[in-house]
Amino acid sequence: MRHLGLSGVDAAQLAEARTMAPVVAVQNRYNLLDRAGEDVLRACELHGVAFVPYFPLAAGLLRTDLDPAQIPPGMGPTASQSGTLDAIAARHAATRAQIALVWLLATSPSTLLIPGTSSTAHLAENTAAASMALTADEVTELNALR
Repeated sequence: MRHLGLSGVDAAQLAEARTMAPVVAVQNRYNLLDRAGEDVLRACELHGVAFVPYFPLAAGLLRTDLDPAQIPPGMGPTASQSGTLDAIAARHAATRAQIALVWLLATSPSTLLIPGTSSTAHLAENTAAASMALTADEVTELNALR
């Protein structure tokens, strides 16, 4: 083996794997609503490893076109989080999902996005997010949504 790609690892497991072979990518759950893997993201930055967040849109919970009845209780953004997301999205004539993707790209130069979709409309929406940028203040607002 020349390179490793890992998924669902913690920082200690990443460090251990790096002693066996070069690690080129880590795929862990990470998004605006779930940042448990932030220590792994920072380790990836430190070692030049690509970080691929899975569920970048919280399994669709950050989309505004999701029927609220489909969101399990206690899941999805709170009213306050939704308000912040909606305000920032309005300033950019964008969707919540686009802002969530742009935030991920702004969070780290190691981030490599592969948002999955089965909808051509969402594919176009996701692709358009790549040409957007957030202000430093907006990144700070979104960082506070923990």
